[in-house]
Amino acid sequence: MSAPAPSSLAIVDAETLPRQDEVLTPAALAFVAALHRRFTPRRDELLARRGERRAEIARTSTLDFLPETAAIRADDSWKVAPAPAALNDRRVEITGPTDRKMTINALNSGARVWLADFEDASAPTWENVVLGQLNLMDAYHRSIDFTDPRSGKAYALKPAEELATVVTRPRGWHLDERHLQLDGTPVPGALVDFGLYFFHNAQRLIDLGKGPYFYLPKTESHLEARLWNDIFVFAQDELSIPQGTVRATVLIETITAAYEMEEILYELRDHASGLNAGRWDYLFSIVKNFRDGGAKFVLPDRNAVTMTAPFMRAYTELLVRTCHKRGAHAIGGMAAFIPSRRDAEVNKVAFEKVKADKDREANDGFDGSWVAHPDLVPIAMASFDAVLGEKPNQKGRLREDVSVAAGDLIAIDTLHARPTYEGLRNAVAVGIRYIEAWLRGMGAVAIFNLMEDAATAEISRSQIWQWINADVVFENGEHATADLARKVAAEELAAIRAEIGEETFAAGQWQEAHDLLLQVSLDQDYADFLTLPAYERLR
Repeated sequence: MSAPAPSSLAIVDAETLPRQDEVLTPAALAFVAALHRRFTPRRDELLARRGERRAEIARTSTLDFLPETAAIRADDSWKVAPAPAALNDRRVEITGPTDRKMTINALNSGARVWLADFEDASAPTWENVVLGQLNLMDAYHRSIDFTDPRSGKAYALKPAEELATVVTRPRGWHLDERHLQLDGTPVPGALVDFGLYFFHNAQRLIDLGKGPYFYLPKTESHLEARLWNDIFVFAQDELSIPQGTVRATVLIETITAAYEMEEILYELRDHASGLNAGRWDYLFSIVKNFRDGGAKFVLPDRNAVTMTAPFMRAYTELLVRTCHKRGAHAIGGMAAFIPSRRDAEVNKVAFEKVKADKDREANDGFDGSWVAHPDLVPIAMASFDAVLGEKPNQKGRLREDVSVAAGDLIAIDTLHARPTYEGLRNAVAVGIRYIEAWLRGMGAVAIFNLMEDAATAEISRSQIWQWINADVVFENGEHATADLARKVAAEELAAIRAEIGEETFAAGQWQEAHDLLLQVSLDQDYADFLTLPAYERLR
């Protein structure tokens, strides 16, 4: 008697979208189901391991490089695979969600790479998940265009040789896709985003002289990198794509991953392209993991933690040294400023800060960096052009002068800045505004001239939580308490209502955003990710 055929993926509680059948074909869903059956159990084990490691950090208030992988770090002979031509020059990368307008603008931006984001810059509504895939498919077939319904402005792709190379970022391991289920169990969002993209585009990208390239977010250990590597091997075999075609850049945006950079590259070495220094999630991870560690781990206002802080310098310089030692690209952090169309002075000051930031990264040895807006591409490009010239990267600069001890990465108390009352108010203001937009399906939101995404909301609510639980006293003499946070949140909500008017306020999800921010900021049972309870409310 033959074995029963495996059950197929079910689309659950989801509206039917225009052209979704082009994305959710039977063959594509079967491929995602195969990934789910094979790899979700390991995903689940690794998520449990995160909890165990977090408990160990709570007990010891320290981290160290892993003794069991010392031989990998000591072995100077191994390198990652050589970069493909399309990823050899990454001096400026632009980030953004995969809506139709952004897809065209990012590809046309003049940046060398576009991070096409299904993660922190995209609220995972069914529409964003499915139509984002469709937009990328259309872009590769050059059948994409867009006309802005408000302005009437038409958008179309430039010639192929002028377009950015796409590096797609799937969701982190912690997020499920509730609309795709197998036998009642949701598929991890990471496998949905990766699987659909790889299935539909891998061969097409090869034909275009590029390939299926990925950014891997929220990685916490080399074992999670090993899981991704096994997924790449399986996917390439399954679709008869040559092994080593996939390239992955890992975001070092968790404090635990900072202690395993070499091991992460080693696990992915046949598919590794580089590492990226992701600032806001990194700070969020420090707060999350050391939230019980007392005063020496209390971070000041997020805008006071610049990349020149000693513990941030240790992190970024170690990243450059690690990447270049192993032949990988080192990609710098985000310039999140959004130019103002009305205030030239705001732009002048911000552009000077962006230039200084990108000059520092280029001079430190980074091979490229991120921006959030097309107007920042020329500024970042000039900083890297000045250092690189005609060279595609500076991987030959080994930074052997860098020496980072384990304690340097968590020396938070080297910062002299302290939390302020205005910092609390800003965290509340940004948190409410961002969550409200996210609940309406927007993951990248301009707030106070900065492009905010889920990472900035995470650091905002984490700092509120940390300051209250550490009994911080602000410069005005007020203690950080739950009651103070509620008072500030109520004032902010009232200010928003007055600013936008009663009708617009009623049409939004402001009260729900306010309530959710307070929930994740004040609950003693700290939520691992804001997006987990937020996803339950997302429609």
